[in-house]
Amino acid sequence: MGDYGGDEGVRRRGCSCTKEDFLPEESFRSWGNYAKALKDTPRRLKDRVLTRSLDQTELVDVKARSQHEMKKTLNWWDLMWFGIGAVIGAGIFVLTGLEAQQHAGPAVVLSYVVSGISALLSVFCYTEFAVEIPVAGGSFAYLRVELGDFMAFIAAGNIVLEYVISGAAVARSWTSYFATLLNHQPNDFRIVAHSLSPDYRYLDPIAVVVLAIICVMAVMSTKGSSRFNYIASIFHVAVIIFIIIAGLTKADTKNYSDFAPFGARGIFQASAVLFFAYVGFDAVSTMAEETKNPGRDIPIGLVGSMVITTLAYCLLAVTLCLMQPYTDIDKDAPFSVAFEAVGMGWAKYIVAAGALKGMTTVLLVSAVGQARYLTHIARTHMMPPWLAIVNEKTGTPVNATVVMLAATAVIAFFTSLGILSNLLSISTLFIFMLVAIGLLVRRYYVSGETTTANRIKFIVFLALILGSAIATAVYWAISTDGWIAYAITGPIWLLSTIGLWLFVPQARKPKVWGSPLVPWLPSLSIAINIFLLGSIDRASFERFGLWTLIILVYYLFFGLHASYDTAKEASSAKQMKNVEEGPMN
Repeated sequence: MGDYGGDEGVRRRGCSCTKEDFLPEESFRSWGNYAKALKDTPRRLKDRVLTRSLDQTELVDVKARSQHEMKKTLNWWDLMWFGIGAVIGAGIFVLTGLEAQQHAGPAVVLSYVVSGISALLSVFCYTEFAVEIPVAGGSFAYLRVELGDFMAFIAAGNIVLEYVISGAAVARSWTSYFATLLNHQPNDFRIVAHSLSPDYRYLDPIAVVVLAIICVMAVMSTKGSSRFNYIASIFHVAVIIFIIIAGLTKADTKNYSDFAPFGARGIFQASAVLFFAYVGFDAVSTMAEETKNPGRDIPIGLVGSMVITTLAYCLLAVTLCLMQPYTDIDKDAPFSVAFEAVGMGWAKYIVAAGALKGMTTVLLVSAVGQARYLTHIARTHMMPPWLAIVNEKTGTPVNATVVMLAATAVIAFFTSLGILSNLLSISTLFIFMLVAIGLLVRRYYVSGETTTANRIKFIVFLALILGSAIATAVYWAISTDGWIAYAITGPIWLLSTIGLWLFVPQARKPKVWGSPLVPWLPSLSIAINIFLLGSIDRASFERFGLWTLIILVYYLFFGLHASYDTAKEASSAKQMKNVEEGPMN
């Protein structure tokens, strides 16, 4: 694990880039060691799949590998505005029009309610973990404790990709809205490289500059980022209030006469897409390590921001559909075109300014969040430990922030929005589902305490909950008007959850703050997330599979051996005894 002791070691590691900073573990000391490690891969993989971390390990021992503490500067007010800043981006200004016109009509407001409830279920699951394990790793740390190293790494790899791709997409959208604000076409501010293929020839230097400024802000201070975020978010809320009030002065209730033209299926189809207008709150859970009073601040901050966001989205959707018949709503710039249609063309500049602000804070909060994910992954040595270093002066993970935003900037510079803007983020739903499963495991299974009979009952009921949810999602994806399968899968899900509730005693109670209605709430969260997965296109599943294969290869050749060595070295040290909980038997 390298020398973590002494000031000299800390100084050397903080500013150098030697092999020791990237691969300090025993398995990489020589080619002979590496060959031995590769031969031992099956046994090591089994160990990492079956071994779970402990809360205390994540909170103390793993955290200590960053050399310096992150500064505890955030309260519930900061977290609430971070939540609003992370979630309310440009999506609301684009997706609402598209879904109202093509799938839901004026009933798009119900789609926002459905997706808002499903997001709130995930928020409750995240909140209990963030309060109990307030570390920078977010879902990676939670899954390491409940589902083991291997599942945590697969989840983390997908979240990191999602952050980079979505960051690049938002940065390029920033350029497009900036051009609109100045009465230009989006590509007017891009450099055209004719020698490159069409998807990569529009080079975007503005996106790179925006990301560089965001990087400096994220590195300098978390509290400073928070202040900027809530000042900008207050401006954004003002823009949203303006749109609602100005729009409702031009409301025509006749536009609501055909409320749900596409029926219930259209409402659910729209909600599957609109769910992604709520994504971003998971970045806030990574800030738990910098929160002054996690038990109070995290529940208020996370749940409060989600309630405010859902209310804002519903009011915006109602306003849009009252201003124009849903058939006339513009797919690309719904609010701008709606204001022009009612004779308030000047309002499109206010909408563009609001969207620009939204994208700026989304970039900032995701930059802060993604760096903390990477930091905690690097603390376990699944990624090079150089990325785990927290700067002593700023109390922020400088290396992780710069690396993540550099990767985002490279992709944003070359790649067109058409390739990036697949908003249907399969990885996000996958992670949310795993966190809900993790919460059930946390409450119902404690190694050494749960009896064999209770463990078997828990596994059977959980398998039935997952199986019925997957069957429902598959049937939804392949059938357009059937209902017989739902009459089978629905009761199976319901009876499985009742069985878990009545016949398996909870093995652990939350210490400070717990998610309400367990097992109902996480079980419903699992079902909804899997159901929404059934609404996602095939190309997304192919991309998910390809990326998972790439990170699996990296894990088997590097991450597995580095994290195995680190865990064994830590567990053998006297001051870190009892680090690992052992096999899930």
